[in-house]
Amino acid sequence: MTWTPSIPLSAEAAAVHAAATPIDLHTDTIKFISRGYDFLAEHDPSWMVKGIGGHVDLPRLRAGNMAGLFFGIWTFPKPEVGCLAEAHRQIDALEKAAQAGAFRLCRTADDIVTARQQGQVAALCGIEGAHCLERGERNQVVLERLLSLGRRGVRYLGLLHFSRNALGAPAMGWGQDASMGLTALGCEIVDACRDTGILIDLAHINRRGFFDAVARKPGPLLVSHTGVAGVTPHWRNIDDEQVRAVADSGGVIGVIFAPRFLGQDGLDGVVAHLQHLLSVAGPDAVALGSDWDGFIRPTKGLSSPTELPNLTEALLRAGLSAATIHKILGDNVLRLLRAVPPKLAA
Repeated sequence: MTWTPSIPLSAEAAAVHAAATPIDLHTDTIKFISRGYDFLAEHDPSWMVKGIGGHVDLPRLRAGNMAGLFFGIWTFPKPEVGCLAEAHRQIDALEKAAQAGAFRLCRTADDIVTARQQGQVAALCGIEGAHCLERGERNQVVLERLLSLGRRGVRYLGLLHFSRNALGAPAMGWGQDASMGLTALGCEIVDACRDTGILIDLAHINRRGFFDAVARKPGPLLVSHTGVAGVTPHWRNIDDEQVRAVADSGGVIGVIFAPRFLGQDGLDGVVAHLQHLLSVAGPDAVALGSDWDGFIRPTKGLSSPTELPNLTEALLRAGLSAATIHKILGDNVLRLLRAVPPKLAA
């Protein structure tokens, strides 16, 4: 497949992008891999398919100079029974695909750097929605399920997705409740993540639950894929107080590539959300969380990893320095992983 840039790529942008270590905090490709999608082959999905997925594969990651990506493990919450087994099945599928040697399963920043040096793309895992832990008759049962996933390399736990679970309520979806905060189990799980080196992902959680998690002081926080309400008011986007809470914790916020949360379709929308985060949180808290393959139609100019150099060009045109662009593209994620190393043996 021949790639034509959506905007002319300058020599400066090409050089800045080539020197970067781009890492995406959230893609949903693992679900498709577990259903037979050939991640190692290059795909050219139709217009209709692009509204669902087909955005990511290994050749297009390489074409976009991607160093690594987080696979969001997501399961259907109705019913919860079977979700844990499905999460393990998705990890099994990723491990099988990695056996070809073209990409490497990683847990730490050093793993990513080593993979990069050896010409491999780094793959990491995160959970999207703690309903995959299922409800247990005892909290200890749910905790053990979390630890089992942590031992398999899961680096972050998204407390909520689109449904209420035993930990809390979502910002929107089935069972949303603005008055509901973290449950007692939710507090236990947040504390357990702090003690085991599993990052807390606050994407999708309602505002009260968000600040309940912040109050537990679990260490650096993560919002893996989101827009910001300071640019586009939307139930899915986080406000400036939430942004500052993540930044104050030493955490990172990944900007989503979905036009309905950006407020417009195109690179300018992504740039606007990134610039707002820079102004509110500073350069160390900003990252990318595309949500590719997450049943979204990506914004124009970022339809797949192949087009990521477009964003580097757009950020240079917006006046950002190469150092700040490198932080956004991946250096901030590496810093976060170094700050929160995994404590569970594989």
